[in-house]
Amino acid sequence: MTGSPTTTRAGSPTASVAAGRRARWGLGLGLVVVAASMLVPPLVGVDVGAGSAAPLLGDWALRAGPTSVIAVALVAASAWPGLRGRVQRMAWGRLLVSSWLVAVVWMASLALVDGPAGLGLILDDPAEYLQAARQIDDVGELLRTYISRIPLDSAGNWPVHLAGHPPGAVLMFVGLDRLGLGAWPAVGSVVVAVAATVPAAVAVTLDRLGARDAARTVLPVLVLGPSAVLMAVSADAVFAATAAWGMAALAAAGAATGRARRTGLALVSGLLLGWCLMESYGLGLVALLALAVLVATRGGRRDRVVVGAVSAATALAVVLAFAPLGYAWWEAYPVLHERYWAGFANRRPAWFWVFGNLGALVLMAGLLLPAALGAASVPVARLRSAAGRAAAAGWERAVAPLVLAGVAMVAVADLSMMSKAEVERIWLPFVPWLLLATLWLPPRWQRWGLVGQGVLAVTLQHLVHTVW
Repeated sequence: MTGSPTTTRAGSPTASVAAGRRARWGLGLGLVVVAASMLVPPLVGVDVGAGSAAPLLGDWALRAGPTSVIAVALVAASAWPGLRGRVQRMAWGRLLVSSWLVAVVWMASLALVDGPAGLGLILDDPAEYLQAARQIDDVGELLRTYISRIPLDSAGNWPVHLAGHPPGAVLMFVGLDRLGLGAWPAVGSVVVAVAATVPAAVAVTLDRLGARDAARTVLPVLVLGPSAVLMAVSADAVFAATAAWGMAALAAAGAATGRARRTGLALVSGLLLGWCLMESYGLGLVALLALAVLVATRGGRRDRVVVGAVSAATALAVVLAFAPLGYAWWEAYPVLHERYWAGFANRRPAWFWVFGNLGALVLMAGLLLPAALGAASVPVARLRSAAGRAAAAGWERAVAPLVLAGVAMVAVADLSMMSKAEVERIWLPFVPWLLLATLWLPPRWQRWGLVGQGVLAVTLQHLVHTVW
């Protein structure tokens, strides 16, 4: 396995001990952030506007369901000593399909702990997209009146989620409804099927960046984790898939040899990333991730510039195409900003959510995340120098920009104060890229950390009843 993360410089005994030490510090810091975000509200006696299970939006509620045993069995299977070897030996295409199948079972088994309603009933909530999608019979009128219906005091103002997102989000549900898939069980199944492709999309991205062995190593972590609690029931999981496949197409464009193929893949990437902007305002941050993919691409500088330019121009064209139809992204965002601060967000204390958001991130990404960021901190920092880049393994040079982009996206989103509470679903598009930092963990941390991720997911699903 040439270039495998477990057989390179990072795998030497000295480096492994040092990485383990940094992982412990990172884990400790993560536990402090989670503890603070959970204990500060009751200790200080402040209502942070998120229910009793803050920083998650929900309440404590012990329960179990018919699929609990399946979820526990998957966690137990993740402890199998031969798992890593099996993943490394499996044919690439079969591995990607298997990752999708396991992700579907994992997400469904967690969601169905609450019975059939757990697999998407929330999508039929009046604040969500589905009910509005069923009532829309004129898409042109929808786009022409979209901005005017964002303000809280406007006639026929949009429900929370429509007001808080561009029309691409609700148009997805309109399309499903027109296809006869407008009932919440059908929509919930579609969300699960699409969301389960995210690990494969990230793996394809790494593969096209020349880090297939790294992709094999990290794939189980991308599949089995606590973010699955929300991936099965949130439209943001579909947004995460759109972004992930956009990055996969961008990386494939950078790796392509023929001009026509390179341009075609760049166009596909631009279409997907442009649609990201029409799904969520916050996904403008994936521009940082796209830049990281281009930096990590092995091609020449000129080819990377061309691929980036074609992708960016196409994404911009997607956004601009809606303007003549009545919806201008740049006009809508300031109106949303006003509604956001006129609503419940104004009553949520900013001082708490600066770190409370990060507590939610650690819970939904898993405690392995802060440990991994700690382990990755020094080797990633070394890549700033020419000597460090020369000494680094190929997978490190490919993965480091993606992890740094993930950190930057979360930092900007958190400090923007436009995401106070409810961020556990907002973080979904960013989590897979942050989890790539687990590649710098020693093998033992990777193995038992995977089990820990599953245990945390099962615990959260059975103890916290989120509004999602």
